[in-house]
Formats: sequence, structure tokens, C-alpha cells
Amino acid sequence: MEYTKITETPSNHNDLEKMDSLSLLRKINEEDQKVADAVAEVIPQISKLVDGLAERFEKGGRLFYIGAGTSGRLGILDASEIPPTFGMPHSRVIGLIAGGDTAIRKAVENAEDDRVQAWKDMMEHHITDNDVVVGIAASGTTPYVLGGIADAKKHGVLTAGITNNPGSPLALAVDIPIEINVGPEFVTGSTRMKSGTSQKLALNMISTALMIRIGRVKGNKMVNMQLSNSKLVDRGARYVSEGLGIDYAEAEKLLKKHGSVKAAIDAGR
Repeated sequence: MEYTKITETPSNHNDLEKMDSLSLLRKINEEDQKVADAVAEVIPQISKLVDGLAERFEKGGRLFYIGAGTSGRLGILDASEIPPTFGMPHSRVIGLIAGGDTAIRKAVENAEDDRVQAWKDMMEHHITDNDVVVGIAASGTTPYVLGGIADAKKHGVLTAGITNNPGSPLALAVDIPIEINVGPEFVTGSTRMKSGTSQKLALNMISTALMIRIGRVKGNKMVNMQLSNSKLVDRGARYVSEGLGIDYAEAEKLLKKHGSVKAAIDAGR
């Protein structure tokens, strides 16, 4: 299959080693400013994914992110932030990376070239056709991701793909393609830069919109956040105070008794 691999096209900037620090940073920022506009172009596709996720989450379904390298790490990052931010179990949004947990910190040689391992990794979590799999690959060609998507589709699982190469194998393989064209990277081929930034924005949008849709946010507050440190207890007490129109001390006492902002406000009404 022929398509233009935008992530490998030459940078818009040359002789980088001759630039001073200020010039380098300004040029990187100049490129970064293109990312949000590129993400805006794919909001309709992201919306389709969120709708599909919300429908399945209401039935107990889960979200799986699969990726390699930077893409895999970004999926794991997004998944890991769901429990503390929205109070959901770790088992509802799951990030998987080629090479396993070791690859979060260190590259694992040839791990991304294994087409069968992603499905094995998902099977460890007893994946079902009520779940959703999102493959993340800037290139759109990562075998670990493509194999996982193919196996997921064989088993009736809804699939989506986040890629920075429109028309790539990943975009063609999934039910919902999210093709974010950010153009060439500042350092040619370094997809940890604009491509990675675009993926992070998209993942923020997917998981946050999903959590709002399934009732984990009230108004604009994180009413189900975990109260894991004094900062979050203070924030929660302020939310309860505001929500119930009571003083801070009473709100804090109510919060600690019931364990979450939502439970404390429900109990105080």
C-alpha cells in the first residue's frame, strides 16, 4: 500500500545545530502551535469514539489503549490518571505497551514488531466484545498495534486508531480512525514531539469527555477524585463547602466521613 508517511518527511527547519537556544525554542514553539489546530480537525471522529465508549461503559465495558514507545507510554499515562482524577477502578481504563512494564522506562528491542503479543496482553485482562480498543501509533504501521487491532476486530470489539499518518494501515484497519496530520517534526522523524503532543491532547479529550458523559464530574468539579493527599482533601472540602453552602470546617468533616465530594454533598442535602 502506498501513502505519504508524513511523520518521516523532512523538517521545515534546517541546520538546527547552528541555532542558538533562543532560536531553537522559538522554532519548536512555532511548530507546536500547529498541533491544536490539527487536533481540532478530527474532533468529529473523537466524538464518535466517545459516544461508543460511553454506551459500552454504561454496560460495564472498558477502554484499552495499546501502543509502543512514546505512543504506548502516553496511553499508560492517560490510563493511570483516571483513578485519582475520577475515582474509577484501575481495571476500567487499561494502558498496554509493547515490551510490558519494562518498556515504560527503557526501550525493549523488537517488542513493537510482535503482531500477536498485544492480543495476548489484552487476554490477560479477559477482554470482551463489550470493551473498546484504541491503538496509538504515530506511524500507523506498528505491528504490535496492528496485530492487536486485527485480533480485537475478529472478536467483535470496537476499535479506534490514533495516528499521524492519514491513510496509514492503522487508519484503514480500525472502525474509527483518528488521523491527526501535524506535518513534519522539528527534528525529522522524531514523533515524540508534535505527534506525541497531538496524541496527548486527543487522549485527554477522549478520557475526560468519557468520564463526564458517565457522570464522574458534577458541574465542572472532580467530585469523585481520590483524597490521596492534603492538597486534594483541601480542594474537596472547598467543593463541599461551595456545594452545600456550609463553612469549611464542617465541609471538611463531612468529606472525611463520607470519603468523596459527591458522597459528602449527597449526604449533606
